[in-house]
Amino acid sequence: MRKILVPTDFSDNAYNALKYACHVFKYEKSEIFIMHAYADEVYQQDKLTKRSLLEELKEKALRKSEEKLNSIKKKISLEYPNPQHKYKQVSAFGSLIDEVNDMVNLENMDIVVMATRGETNDRSLTFGSNTLQVLKYISCPVLAIPEGYTYHPPKNVLFPTNYLVPYNRRELKLLCEMSGSFRSTIHMLYIDPIKKLTLRQEDNQQFLRDCLPKAKLVFETSKEKDKAIAITKYIVHYKIDMLVLINTRHSFLEDMLVQSTLDKIGLHVKIPFLVMQNLFR
Repeated sequence: MRKILVPTDFSDNAYNALKYACHVFKYEKSEIFIMHAYADEVYQQDKLTKRSLLEELKEKALRKSEEKLNSIKKKISLEYPNPQHKYKQVSAFGSLIDEVNDMVNLENMDIVVMATRGETNDRSLTFGSNTLQVLKYISCPVLAIPEGYTYHPPKNVLFPTNYLVPYNRRELKLLCEMSGSFRSTIHMLYIDPIKKLTLRQEDNQQFLRDCLPKAKLVFETSKEKDKAIAITKYIVHYKIDMLVLINTRHSFLEDMLVQSTLDKIGLHVKIPFLVMQNLFR
């Protein structure tokens, strides 16, 4: 049973992420948890000047959240009926990051699927602040869906790697099942002016082959010094449908997730973006 967490702020972007989750896991028996964290809505209200009002406002926000979640649950069930999918709704009084992290641990989630930006985030930025925090700190794979993205099967997946970081079998299994469902080609892109791999890199490359048997693997090397440019060119040239990166210390993703760096290099991701956290749970 695949366990999928989809946070929502009830925006169109969040609903689009939910639709993508239904599509990309349509062949798998899944529990899809649609979650709304509403603490900010309570604390930001002008009426909250006395502690005596807190419980009243919390109860009001909870009822509103439950009503909207129930509406989304009915809507998605009608639009994407799938006997293999079971929907659950979760209203949580807390910050989004804390509640997502708690749900991941409590339910042993396989993946979090969310929009790159919510309702109020700056449209000039690639990732909204909430999404950035989830990508950085949640101990679970995160699949971020760009604003306005129209679903397309992930036939071509780009996986840039230096073959140096250790890989998590569980998370590679998730990628293996996803790619197997769509008979995907995974493009393993090594970005380095020096083409020769060390023995350690060769062993890690073989590990990837062993863990991704359901996909067609293509191993490529780019001599481009700027990794962002290399990835951007590859996405455009090979019509990539999904970008996969590993989140680990001193990785390219760590540099990439600095917002100012993202905007400076102009790598505005227009395709789904899967971050594997490389943490053992």
